[in-house]
Amino acid sequence: MVSDTDVQQLIYRTTVEQGRPPRSTDVAARLGIDAAAAIDAFKRLNSRRLLALAPESGEIVMAPPFSAVPTPFVVTAGWQSYFANCVWDSFGIAAALHQDTDVETSCACCGEAMTLRVRGGSPEPTPGIAHFAVPAAHWWDDITYT
Repeated sequence: MVSDTDVQQLIYRTTVEQGRPPRSTDVAARLGIDAAAAIDAFKRLNSRRLLALAPESGEIVMAPPFSAVPTPFVVTAGWQSYFANCVWDSFGIAAALHQDTDVETSCACCGEAMTLRVRGGSPEPTPGIAHFAVPAAHWWDDITYT
């Protein structure tokens, strides 16, 4: 019997290895279940706020702090690059991986390129302001917008 924890661990292991969360067919093949069972597990994990899913397909769009789709926050750790959902998640990727990271992004106001760095578990001081349009208590009201 494959548990939701098995599915979640495979999602994160695959994400770290490949740079993005897997599709349901990949999870199904690796765990020996059918794709519908993988989607059902995704939905249960989503109900616990552990994944964000595309409403049309049920596929993963976010395995926080990792994004399954390209975003303006490209996080590089060693040889692998990841997309983060926002600047906050960029730092979350560094924390999740326990690695130094570089984040390539741009200023949302003027479009100027920015590089943010995490070294030894701490962000390096960088001029700028992070603006969160939605209070943290409401991020999961619409996590893909937030």
